[in-house]
Amino acid sequence: WYQRRVREAVVSTQSTGVKETIYKLSKKGLTPSQIGVILRDSHGVNQIKHLTGTKILRILRAKGLASKIPEDLYHLIKKAVAIRKHLEKNRQDKDSKYRLILIESRVHKLARYYKRKSVLPPNWKYESSTASALVA
Repeated sequence: WYQRRVREAVVSTQSTGVKETIYKLSKKGLTPSQIGVILRDSHGVNQIKHLTGTKILRILRAKGLASKIPEDLYHLIKKAVAIRKHLEKNRQDKDSKYRLILIESRVHKLARYYKRKSVLPPNWKYESSTASALVA
């Protein structure tokens, strides 16, 4: 009984410290995945959810530090922009053209999902011409 109470007290003090570390790393511009990797490797925290009771992204959202575009969608858009840039130089690269079509279809599919879940605004639209501005 006594050990459990002591352990709970230790966890609560650790969780506030971990939250502060999450805020600090987020302000440096790191994504929730990168923050989780740093906390796991440097601070010895396996699962943030077990320690704090909430996930990293939810902690960041509560503080207003979460990005506007979800992380997986952001990385897909980044990949599409890189392939478009490659295709400007190498117009004959048929495989890259095909991969770009596949990636952009995944972007549209994810965007539909996030609009349905109200993560993105209903009028949000992926356009290849403005995609580089989203990523930059």
